[in-house]
Amino acid sequence: MRTHCKLVAIAACLGVALLLYFLAGSGADHEGSRGDAREEEEEEEDGRTALPSKTSTKPAQKKARASPRGQRGQQGHQKQKQQQRVRHREGGAAVRDGAGGRAKPGLSRGRQRAEAGRGARGFDVPDERMHLAVVACGDRLDETLNMLKSALLFSFRKIKFHIFAEQTLASLFEKGLFFQLSQWPRPISSKFQYNIYPITFSVGNAEEWKKLFKPCAAQRLFLPVILKDVDSLLYVDTDVLFLSPVDHIWNFLKDFNSSQLAAMAPEHEIPKIGWYSRFARHPFYGVTGVNSGVMLMNLTRIRSTLFKNSMISGGLSWEDLLHPLYQKYKNHITWGDQDLLNIIFHYNPECLYIFPCQWNYRPDHCMYGSNCKSAEEEGVSILHGNRGVYHDDKQPAFKAVYDAIHDYPFEENLFQSLFYPLQTKFLDTVNTLCGRIPQVFLKQVEKTMRTVYERRVVRHMRPRHQ
Repeated sequence: MRTHCKLVAIAACLGVALLLYFLAGSGADHEGSRGDAREEEEEEEDGRTALPSKTSTKPAQKKARASPRGQRGQQGHQKQKQQQRVRHREGGAAVRDGAGGRAKPGLSRGRQRAEAGRGARGFDVPDERMHLAVVACGDRLDETLNMLKSALLFSFRKIKFHIFAEQTLASLFEKGLFFQLSQWPRPISSKFQYNIYPITFSVGNAEEWKKLFKPCAAQRLFLPVILKDVDSLLYVDTDVLFLSPVDHIWNFLKDFNSSQLAAMAPEHEIPKIGWYSRFARHPFYGVTGVNSGVMLMNLTRIRSTLFKNSMISGGLSWEDLLHPLYQKYKNHITWGDQDLLNIIFHYNPECLYIFPCQWNYRPDHCMYGSNCKSAEEEGVSILHGNRGVYHDDKQPAFKAVYDAIHDYPFEENLFQSLFYPLQTKFLDTVNTLCGRIPQVFLKQVEKTMRTVYERRVVRHMRPRHQ
């Protein structure tokens, strides 16, 4: 009887021990699932960065939970998860601070992200890269670098610059860009890449092309032929300054209909005082012609289109059209490559998209009185300082903008270091026709700075938890 009682007692103890064991394992599984849910919730809330794939870790997690070791298995799983999160922070997708350094281990993920966001303008941007081309010969180095600086100043997406320069200038560009990169903060310098190309012409006499209008200007005609791997491109002259993000003019590509493959602004708004309508000895687009200083192009469409012309009835490809067109009209054109573009789109008007004059605002729009309505209403988005107005005192309003951007040291406070000095400079221009309308020059700059501020600060302010 006593032996039987002892056996019953031992069996009862074993039963209680087994029950406690299974309860402990179930509790560990429940706690682990809650921990996984919390981590997934935090990672989803933390800016939705690209996380390492979880498919390889899930089976291992289930195996650990089913292990008879219980809590020890769960502790190992938690340690593995912690190491994985550390590796993620320190890996290629790590959040970087404003200077481009690694994530700071002493800060929470939200704080790290906020600090990195402040340095990188604090907002999410698409991964689409914009392409910007410029052709520089002669003494256009400083002017071109200032144009590149203005393009990076407010733009949201990354930019790839395609710089075409004669041999003597190419090395100066390398040195100039290297110096600029060393001076610019990491969030700015990391936003762009660049390639430098020699001046080349695929058809015709290279020396003739080089002497057409300004040195090397005809190079822009050959961009669809040279940049065969680029789908779309914004070409600008060296004397262009961006007063609003490049993204805004880049978005015009989405407005092209099925036949349009390039976009430019009119040469003038008033036919009676326009150059083409009064003096041109060749065909030109529309009533006033177009200005090619700012030209948005879908290169893929240009390469695949046969263009109507006055030479043959069947149409010619872009590359096959350029040289015979030049040979036919070379004694009748004044503005070189711009005239050739006007001739092409005279015969192919359905291929051209026209954007308002605020996207190519020149001294002609104000030196005889204001005649660009879109700039009066919206402000200048792209300033085109042709006639050399950035470097003399003929149009001090244009020179004021050039100097303000040139002197801006990429400090954090845009209002204090860029906008206020620009306003002050305009006080000295009120005695000129262009200087009498400062709001035309300042409106887009102020609007863009406010947008940057709102995206950098306001968007990232979160309400405190009660």
